[in-house]
Amino acid sequence: MHTTFQTVGLIGKRDDTNVAETVTALIRYLDSSGIRVLLDESVSPLADGSQMADGSPIECVTTETIGEQCDLAIVVGGDGTLLSAARTLADYQIPLAGVNLGRLGFLVDISPDHLSNKMDEILRGHYLEERRFLLQGDVYREGERIAGGLAFNDVVVHKWNLARMIELETYINDRFVNTQRSDGLIISTPTGSSAYALSGGGPLLYPTLNAIVLVPVCPHTLSNRPIVVDGDSHIEVVVADSNEERTQVTWDGQDSFSLRSGDRIKIYKRERELRLIHPANHDYFETLRAKLHWG
Repeated sequence: MHTTFQTVGLIGKRDDTNVAETVTALIRYLDSSGIRVLLDESVSPLADGSQMADGSPIECVTTETIGEQCDLAIVVGGDGTLLSAARTLADYQIPLAGVNLGRLGFLVDISPDHLSNKMDEILRGHYLEERRFLLQGDVYREGERIAGGLAFNDVVVHKWNLARMIELETYINDRFVNTQRSDGLIISTPTGSSAYALSGGGPLLYPTLNAIVLVPVCPHTLSNRPIVVDGDSHIEVVVADSNEERTQVTWDGQDSFSLRSGDRIKIYKRERELRLIHPANHDYFETLRAKLHWG
């Protein structure tokens, strides 16, 4: 087979027997197509005992090595697995394709039932590619950067542990927007607009828009509504009234950091975009209809 991709990396959700079956099937398929396969070390135990057709062992590497050496990364699992891989591979410019093993996903959209057909199309260059941006969220305390992280979906400043609201000040491009008392604030990419931000009452943004949405979580003032701003905006959230025991910043719901009063979270678009691969017949609105049970 003449293929656009010569070296493919496989990344999957840990400790999942369904992932093991699909990863093993992908290894055999890619190997038979003459493609070099690199297996992420996080899922290497799932393919224990598997070999390439010539009897050689499978190459098990770090996710960073996949970014450095592969032409394509295939993520097996759900949207959460792809979120994690996206943050790790964000700076490598490697395209990602997702095989969905859970509930219908917005990001992982290749069904295992059609794996060979869809992969045939993708490997021959028949696919849709989208450019999606990530957010960088940095925490500053007394002028010093003390934490930071990447988010493909959202950066969330939120309360935890106690029922009391927190007080936050929001600035956009150094201009004061408001002070709000709420359970938190979601700062979301268009990709993340269909996740936590949607549950908080935010709008759906088409995934390739250059925009950021700010969604308050259970605001005390009911007139405090979501706002959409230009994707190149610089957003700053100041913790005005809190303590270390009940306020956090979270990146994609996977990494978190405890905040204090006076901490500043600076959020802006990451310069390098992520390349996301879909099958050629991918339809975002079809996914919305299925996921959100639209008529």
